[in-house]
Amino acid sequence: MNENNENWTTVIKPKEKLLQVDFAELWRYRDLCMLFVRRNITTQFKQTILGPLWYLIQPVMTVIMYMVVFGGIAKIPTDGLPQPLFYLSGICLWQYFNDCLGKTSSTFTANAGIFGKVYFPRMVVPISTVISNLLRFGIQFALFLVVYAIYQIWIIPGQIHTNWHILLLPLLIVMLAGLALGFGILFSSMTTKYRDMSLLLDYFVRLWMYATPIIYPLSTITNPKLRMIMSLNPLTGITEAFKYGMLGQGEFSWWMLGYSFAFMLVLLAVGVVIFNRVQRTFMDTV
Repeated sequence: MNENNENWTTVIKPKEKLLQVDFAELWRYRDLCMLFVRRNITTQFKQTILGPLWYLIQPVMTVIMYMVVFGGIAKIPTDGLPQPLFYLSGICLWQYFNDCLGKTSSTFTANAGIFGKVYFPRMVVPISTVISNLLRFGIQFALFLVVYAIYQIWIIPGQIHTNWHILLLPLLIVMLAGLALGFGILFSSMTTKYRDMSLLLDYFVRLWMYATPIIYPLSTITNPKLRMIMSLNPLTGITEAFKYGMLGQGEFSWWMLGYSFAFMLVLLAVGVVIFNRVQRTFMDTV
């Protein structure tokens, strides 16, 4: 039989460009991506008593701790906003970013057994992680909306001024997901050879939270040089834009949002280059 007349259903070939992302192939594996999404969600609640309630318990306990330590002892202002609302608004965004980054950063080491047995686009795994964590964000954002409604309707009615910038929320989530995905695949590529990079990432993320206006408003930073350094944090513009749109307080800046978006694009490009290079040979080093 002439091989030229055969109709192949699957063609496996090496990637020619490091920056190449086969979106058509990723789309063909969308069912596998959703299987990974369901796996990520179910394994989090396996053999637990409270299940998804942990998504509510964690931010509530964190808010209480912040109110006692940062609001009560340190007396850090919250731009005149109720402390529960101010802290919850930051926690919702930070927890989503933190969870996505932490789990995508172990893509190669945590899935080496699967990657060594069958072929599929490796990028499916970190993408499924980013999607599955939307459940946590949705639950915690719903908690924020409930607390927001309580303050807006009963406690301080009409004193919280939401504005049209809240319509940017989908964009802000996409930017958070893109930043987490970019940093995650970058660190996952490095941890295949240097395992201590995971320890460095954990330490770095802990410090990063304090460099992001989560427990304090950006307006409290009056030193021009320190303020400029804070503005270089790509999460700063996203966090402040969310608080400004939802609570009417914060420092919204198209420049900071544009910087965060450009940073995300460059980071994803660099991450894809390194990820594509490592995925070819990582089984030899894992």
